[in-house]
Amino acid sequence: MPRLDVTLGRLRLKNPILVASGTFGYAREMQAYVDFARLGGIIPKTVTPLPRPGNPPPRTVETSSGLLNSIGLDNDGLDAFIAKHVEALLGLGTSIIANIAGKNTAEFVQMAQKLNEFPGLAALELNISCPNVSGGVDYGTNPKMTAEVVSAVRAACDLPIIAKLTPNVTSVVEIARAASDAGADALSLVNTFQGLAVNWRKRKPVLGNGIGGLSGPAIKPLALRIVWQVAQAVKTPIIGVGGIQSIDDVMEFLVCGASAVQIGTANFYNPGLANALVDELDAMLAQEGCDSVSDIVGTLQPSTVALMQQAACSQNTA
Repeated sequence: MPRLDVTLGRLRLKNPILVASGTFGYAREMQAYVDFARLGGIIPKTVTPLPRPGNPPPRTVETSSGLLNSIGLDNDGLDAFIAKHVEALLGLGTSIIANIAGKNTAEFVQMAQKLNEFPGLAALELNISCPNVSGGVDYGTNPKMTAEVVSAVRAACDLPIIAKLTPNVTSVVEIARAASDAGADALSLVNTFQGLAVNWRKRKPVLGNGIGGLSGPAIKPLALRIVWQVAQAVKTPIIGVGGIQSIDDVMEFLVCGASAVQIGTANFYNPGLANALVDELDAMLAQEGCDSVSDIVGTLQPSTVALMQQAACSQNTA
């Protein structure tokens, strides 16, 4: 049978199927539907240094093939996360990746140092890309700031570092290079796309905060494009995120260059999906004659048109 284990820098996972932060709570909410030990890993919801009440309601609205949310990182803060959730999460039999967000580099570093005291944690995912909070997205839109926070956190703790990047920039590749050069072990691509839902009769936005983050199947082609582009530019392992709801979606992200994937919005309407995908991935890799996940990663072939353009470019340069 194919080997499902994957290695992302210093992070080793039993399989590449993860559940995304913000869509799985602190895991206990899903215990009736999921065998946690079969997952490649769990990323609980984002934690900030101090409690946050989040954004005003309404916070979510369904869109065509997607979900628009403006939660605003509602959470009880790092101390409560450590006191109430860490021990329980570490007992679930799979890799636990804490997701953290701060207003500045110092806050990221302080949180990383506290969580570094829990050797059972598998890694830290740095949320430098949330579109629903003031200031947070700025890190992920600026290469210099991205490099600064990734480098500082890596120096402050021993845990593998994953940088979760925003698609709401002109070139994600530039930001990905900065995170990679600063020492990120992996890149999560991508967070949600900024969007707006409107009640035209009331002449008002539907969400209480106005703009929100779009996720779900609607963003998959965009996320695939970004994964493929970044995979051509950096050697840092990629975790693909965006609209995954079937094994074919998983395979698409893998061939585009992702070494692992996160299941997000689908957890809301099919909480058992991640477990099912582990079995389906095993069968699919065997069907494809692969000995391991790495055999399929980054195997997307350029289109005939792209190859012709590259050849023409080479001739013109010669």
